[in-house]
Amino acid sequence: MTAGRTLYLIRLLHTVVWLLFVACIIGIPLFAWLGMFQVSFALIVAVTVEVIVLAINRMRCPLTDVAARYTDDRADNFDIFLPLAVARYNKHIFGPLFLVGTLFTLFRWAGSD
Repeated sequence: MTAGRTLYLIRLLHTVVWLLFVACIIGIPLFAWLGMFQVSFALIVAVTVEVIVLAINRMRCPLTDVAARYTDDRADNFDIFLPLAVARYNKHIFGPLFLVGTLFTLFRWAGSD
């Protein structure tokens, strides 16, 4: 397999994983709103595990290091199919959304009967 093809597949996988975590982050407050707290807490755990993986890897996805083997490009989106601004500010966008969704879930859960 060529380096270009391998990089394409890594970028595709990275994008799918990113979409799954974005769906988790969006789902956290939605499931809490519906009173489905077990689902919300499961999503919180999944995202927290991803945050721990990022923290261990110097706040970089491990797939970024794998993708770097196949290109000299180091643009913020060289390893994922996202617009440059979204890739650059990804943690700034979704970190606060995760925090707010988690807090919302905790408040809804504490107030539930």
